[in-house]
Amino acid sequence: MFIDEVIISVKAGDGGNGCLAFRREKFVPRGGPSGGDGGRGGDVVLIANPHYNTLLHLRYNPEHKAERGRHGEGSNRTGREGHSIKVAVPVGTTVYDAETREELFDFTAADQTFLVARGGRGGRGNARFATSTHQAPTEHEEGKPGDERRLRLELKLLADVGLVGFPNAGKSTLISRISAARPKIADYPFTTLEPNLGVVEAGERTFVVADIPGLIEGAHEGHGLGIQFLRHVERTRLLVHLVDVSEMSGRDPAHDFDVILDELRSFSEHLAEKPMLVVATKIDVCQDPARIEAVRKKTKERGHDFLEISSVTGTGIDALRFAIAGKLFVEAVPS
Repeated sequence: MFIDEVIISVKAGDGGNGCLAFRREKFVPRGGPSGGDGGRGGDVVLIANPHYNTLLHLRYNPEHKAERGRHGEGSNRTGREGHSIKVAVPVGTTVYDAETREELFDFTAADQTFLVARGGRGGRGNARFATSTHQAPTEHEEGKPGDERRLRLELKLLADVGLVGFPNAGKSTLISRISAARPKIADYPFTTLEPNLGVVEAGERTFVVADIPGLIEGAHEGHGLGIQFLRHVERTRLLVHLVDVSEMSGRDPAHDFDVILDELRSFSEHLAEKPMLVVATKIDVCQDPARIEAVRKKTKERGHDFLEISSVTGTGIDALRFAIAGKLFVEAVPS
């Protein structure tokens, strides 16, 4: 379980002012007050949208303001109400008041709505103050201000994509290239001791990627760090299997490919049957093309898609992002 959070500001529309006016028409000898009321300000409503799975769109657009109501006019015309706005959040978002830390709402189902800021009431025009003894009132009201508040939105995430592979296969480096995540990167085994989470953009789509540390031979039996994280990867929608094809690894990449698949199957048959992309990493320092071809051949035999990347030079990174998006969202295409 991972946490994504963002702070946003919301401002409901202010109410329109009431109008001060008197009728001055040719055939109305006893005109009297005719100032209309101001319109009500628009509300700010949060709505759970199943098409969003991160809060990234709010991180880039943290301020949301509804329209204010129009002022009242003469001839007893009431001002138009301000337009309300709806702010989409993913299902699973919890809304907190950023100042008091009070929990305000928890979105548990698609299309749920929560009125988070109410628009201000419109002010009364002078016609509303007329009485039998006060026939020419000049009193009128200003509109009331709309609610304004700062919110902390928290989304408990299970990653869409799990990066699996041997230690030092390039998982942390890859996630640092395709997202804003900044994991610890070093050239010794078990550099990553806990999953790193990154939010990745591919055109207008976003998805969550987590690198899963500690998978080695025997991980399903508790060797290394893998068993505690295999439960996490079981909840992902897509696996991206990274295989280090460089000679520096000192291992046979085709054998590594088989070992990781065996570990996934030993832990859970369901896990082994998940959709998968196989990615040859560190191709910039691979001197023997046969190492890449051996992994490509095994990938083809198992019916998975195969890509080649170098996280250091950037080769194949964009193609990988959109290949992942294509698996998660069929309609996703490069923009």
